[in-house]
Amino acid sequence: MSRSTTEDVPKTPARVAEPVRNVSAAEQQWIDTTLKPALAKSPERPIGADTGTNRNPDGTARFTTISGVPVEHLYTRADLPADWDQHTDKYLGQPGQAPYTRGIHATGYRGKLWTMRQFSGFATPEETNQRYKYLLQQGGSGLSVAFDLPTLMGYDSDHANSEGEVGKCGVAIDSLEDMEILFSGIDLEKTTVSMTINSPASVLWAMYLVVAEQQGADWKKISGTLQNDILKEYIAQKEYIYPPAPSMRLVIDTFEFGSLFTPRFNPISISGYHIREAGSTALQELAFTIYDGVEYVEWALRRGLDVDDFAPRLSFFFNSHNDFFEEIAKFRASRKIWYRLMTDRFHAKQARSHLMRFHTQTAGVSLTAQQPMNNIARVAIQALAAVLGGTQSLHTDSYDEALALPTEEAARIALRTQQILAYESGVAQTVDPLGGSYFVENLTLKMEQGAFEYFDKLDAMGGMVRAIEQGFPQKELAESSYQYARAVEAKEKIIVGVNDFVVEETPQEILYIGESVRESQTEKLKRLRARRSQEKVTRSLNALRQAAGREPQAEKGKISDANTMPYILDCVRAYATVGEICEALRDVYGTYEESNWT
Repeated sequence: MSRSTTEDVPKTPARVAEPVRNVSAAEQQWIDTTLKPALAKSPERPIGADTGTNRNPDGTARFTTISGVPVEHLYTRADLPADWDQHTDKYLGQPGQAPYTRGIHATGYRGKLWTMRQFSGFATPEETNQRYKYLLQQGGSGLSVAFDLPTLMGYDSDHANSEGEVGKCGVAIDSLEDMEILFSGIDLEKTTVSMTINSPASVLWAMYLVVAEQQGADWKKISGTLQNDILKEYIAQKEYIYPPAPSMRLVIDTFEFGSLFTPRFNPISISGYHIREAGSTALQELAFTIYDGVEYVEWALRRGLDVDDFAPRLSFFFNSHNDFFEEIAKFRASRKIWYRLMTDRFHAKQARSHLMRFHTQTAGVSLTAQQPMNNIARVAIQALAAVLGGTQSLHTDSYDEALALPTEEAARIALRTQQILAYESGVAQTVDPLGGSYFVENLTLKMEQGAFEYFDKLDAMGGMVRAIEQGFPQKELAESSYQYARAVEAKEKIIVGVNDFVVEETPQEILYIGESVRESQTEKLKRLRARRSQEKVTRSLNALRQAAGREPQAEKGKISDANTMPYILDCVRAYATVGEICEALRDVYGTYEESNWT
């Protein structure tokens, strides 16, 4: 199903005009009479250690964003395109209008605040259910499910490969029974739920849908988001099961199914978060994430789906790191880029197809085990950047996450950080308050230009699947990660409490997950297998294998008889386990091992 040539690859839209610096007479006078004497008296110095590599060829100090983008000491009108004043509609537009640089909603947060989610899941479904109820009682407006590693890899808790990992980095979900417990007492028609699951995404989503069905909820009314972004797994996180082509087929199955049966549920959250956590720059996160979106759209179109049938439910997921203005520029550029792609490349007709909607999470990779209370300040800055960038949904990390899963107190402080921003800071009172800032607009344009340069390279390779097979995005991330680590080691970049401002520390109280979780889940599985109908399980798994082996053909308004979702739902209703369903798909698709591209 992947491309064999690059001849049919649609070309990216034309570049935007680049800034041409034309200094005004007033600015030149300021440079000559004020700036130069000031620099002569007190030269600018690098923020970190002066290693020589953070100086320009002329010896002046070199300032950069966290991603290494040069930052000038002052930005003026000269740092914007020559036709900026005549064509602000092309560059900016108005809030709620194309190209959506200033936001997709005309009223910003004045009409509706962002959804305040807390990423949570640990130990057993029973324990996580209690944490969810606590977060909702504290004013959270949405839930975000963290699954443990065995679930993410499609193994049951009693599988040999699960030993030592059950319930450790998220909640253990083995069957529909666990999903029933997880959302017991939580109205799924009134609560939006995001699920961070990828390779087995269709399986966990099916379990969620059946639980909603059991509650009497209308599938057409439930809302939430399935991460379901397998491309970023091959690029960054490496939690994949099947090879790329069948994995993409499973994703497109959810697109087709969701467009017909769950119109308010996002079947995918195209995720840059993990790309950034793996060491990318802000630009690489932006470019690779959006191009992953391009790849999903193209695969869906080849299935025969109409872009306007599924594009309105595509959503994105970004990281918000420490460099405040760079992150805001990234968010603003993302909306404009997606609008241009959906109109110029894919010719989407519906206005809702043109809108980039995204969730943001503060940067887990930026949290430090040293002086962990400092992370509260980091998270607040990152959350503020996400809000000023116009996110629709936000998760704030807990200060103790570099040590262990969050304690209840730490999770509450993380949620309170969002509430203080929303209700005390005043930042929700006006739309895009940094719009028109010379610095922010310049950074936004640079993000846009850099992203399209990456798109050209990826187009030439034949798309993202081909690029992954060649190791291109993986190598880009490895190089960026190395450069940042080198700068930190040389103290050119300062991490407070880690490579500077170090103090003696006292032990921090953390949440500990023991091995009793695996024992509990294993016993639960034994009881489940003893009371369920094995005949129904075997029959449903065999039907899934047969469907997975057929090539789906889309038909307008109907579900393909080879779409795997209906068959997975039958398996779930028979109480087949996550491991059994994923094993049935392994029988058909096999497993994937990354080639040696180094």
